[in-house]
Amino acid sequence: MDTKTPSVAVPPVHTWTPRALYLHIPFCTNKCFYCDFNSYVAEGQPIDAYLDAIEREMAQTAELLPPERIETVFVGGGTPTVLTPAQLRRFLADVRKHFPLAPGVEFTMEANPGTTDPAKLAAMLDGGVNRISFGAQSFDNELLKVIGRIHEADDVVKSIANAKAAGFKNLSIDLMFGLPNQKLRHLEDSVSRALELDLPHYSLYSLKVEENTLFHRLYERGELPLPEEEEELAMYRHLMERLGGAGYRHYEISNFARPGFESRHNTTYWRNEPYYGIGAGAHGYAHGRRHINIKGVQPYIDAARKGLPRLESHDVDAHEAMEDFMMVGLRLLEGVKASDFQSQFGRHESLEGRFGATLERLLSQGLLERALVENKTGYRLTPQGVFLGNEVFGAFV
Repeated sequence: MDTKTPSVAVPPVHTWTPRALYLHIPFCTNKCFYCDFNSYVAEGQPIDAYLDAIEREMAQTAELLPPERIETVFVGGGTPTVLTPAQLRRFLADVRKHFPLAPGVEFTMEANPGTTDPAKLAAMLDGGVNRISFGAQSFDNELLKVIGRIHEADDVVKSIANAKAAGFKNLSIDLMFGLPNQKLRHLEDSVSRALELDLPHYSLYSLKVEENTLFHRLYERGELPLPEEEEELAMYRHLMERLGGAGYRHYEISNFARPGFESRHNTTYWRNEPYYGIGAGAHGYAHGRRHINIKGVQPYIDAARKGLPRLESHDVDAHEAMEDFMMVGLRLLEGVKASDFQSQFGRHESLEGRFGATLERLLSQGLLERALVENKTGYRLTPQGVFLGNEVFGAFV
């Protein structure tokens, strides 16, 4: 990174109170072969004791850093919808008890197809949830088996229909590409079936082989038949063309939405803004400090009885925060704004002052371009840069 020593002191990073809240439910019906998230098969787990513990962490967090208003909530996992209707009602009531939700709050809960019956949907709606993100991954039943999913394509269709019937309008599904033995024709079919659902939002992710997964063990043994790089690139191009042609705005590297349905919560992360992070393994960022919670279910429960269940935490200095600002901000197709940079780091700071050489190099390589973002000067990925995003992001570390 190219930096200049500021002539005046850099102000503390992010001194405002978070307006976004992430909560982690680490239980799921089974462990998918690619998944390295902090999740555990629900059978035999002390779920009610965990809900006691997460409520204690909510109470302690709200006391130590009192929330003013929460504009986005995201409940992730795991699969939060493995909770029973009674457990969902209790958990969601605890959220509202400790965190004041703003009018018009975006309140998302992740779900797996087949885990949202009418009783659960009613509990979610009554508890304030107004957005559901379903992990569909594919509409090819054979591919679903290959990656360890236990639902079938028809379960996605039924789950979406049930959610719409219950009154949910803000719905999203995840699709994956670059899967073992996946061909472009498989993806083409999945995209067609996904678009038939007429949803306001789609997230489209390429497979990443992560450590501590079954796929990683197979990969190391040469037993994971992944698509060639060119075919995976063709899949991504196809996604961009089909979703764009259907009227969806490509607003982030992996996300497409109809206008007004962009994920407000995830945009908090991409703008490097603060957020509460609560639950086993959850990450949080507030008042210039990042933390990670203890990951194991029982260790988290035990720790929450004694205080905040932290695994580790550290202060984020201005240099690290500036790097983060660029790395996550350029994931947004609108790019980063110079005015936002100054809002976070002080009027004396500028993108060019901190990253001039890196910006010039990426501009000359055709990976970035200068742009007006909401009538503010800034930088964004070029069409070529979108395909080489990781190279761009890594340039700021």
